[in-house]
Amino acid sequence: MPGQTPTANSLYHPRHWPSWIAVGLLRVIAMLPFRGKLLAGKSLGLLALRFGKKRRHVTRTNIRLCFPELDHAQRDAMVRETFIQNGIGLFEIASAWWAKEEDIAGRYRVEGLEHLQAASENGKGVLLVGAHFVHLDLCGLMLNQITPLDIIYRKNNDPVFEHVITAGRKRVFQNVLERSDMRGIVRKLREGRVIWYSPDQDFGGRQSVFAPFFGVSASTLTTTAQLARMGRANICCGFHYRDPVSHQYRIVFKPVPDHFPTGDDVADATLINQLIEAGIREQPEQYMWVHRRFKTRPEGQPSLY
Repeated sequence: MPGQTPTANSLYHPRHWPSWIAVGLLRVIAMLPFRGKLLAGKSLGLLALRFGKKRRHVTRTNIRLCFPELDHAQRDAMVRETFIQNGIGLFEIASAWWAKEEDIAGRYRVEGLEHLQAASENGKGVLLVGAHFVHLDLCGLMLNQITPLDIIYRKNNDPVFEHVITAGRKRVFQNVLERSDMRGIVRKLREGRVIWYSPDQDFGGRQSVFAPFFGVSASTLTTTAQLARMGRANICCGFHYRDPVSHQYRIVFKPVPDHFPTGDDVADATLINQLIEAGIREQPEQYMWVHRRFKTRPEGQPSLY
């Protein structure tokens, strides 16, 4: 309220000012023409590659583990391109928080829409399994133009960014569901909603099993199968890519075998990992390799990082 002194818990408390400055900078950059975002993102990515020692180490480790067939020079090239794509992706994601429908109309093409349509026949809910590509939020807007979409998200640790991101998402998506809200997710699936869900990160041992991902044992959520069963929903995969030449986007839907879920947690997690891996391999440099996908290890195994 005007005239009030902000409390320590207020979003406008001075300790949050650096976050607001960062949001302001992202807002300005989001207003740049698309090619301006590409150039700014590339520069940011190369700066992060040079000075981000921790993320550089994580990315190099992930790529070495997941692409053993590459030689040293090829791995270095993929690491460099991954940082560039993540830099561009930051501005793509920020753009999504303030984008309008007309900003993305005509910017993408759709492949495999029949798989989504088949999964949603007879009013069935659909769990749309995706992955953490760098343009996640921006392509979410495109997906929402193809089919009304609900999303599952993980709460941001920074309250300012949590406020801005959630407000941006709620402006577009009918339902924005926190990942711990299992009852809410199941309820929406039973109502016949399409819910976008990305189970490709390491959330620790709880509700997880170890299953191969790019040939490496990875802590993998079992909730994909659980949600399908509890929500009486079908499963479909949805991936997205930016063409490196035309800079147009591809939204690709792929089917999931009819026998999923099988009731075997490891077999189900392995299948989901295989589907996500196949999606990533189409344009691996646009995946968020900067995250520690293999941070949780089987008992007795040392850290890979």
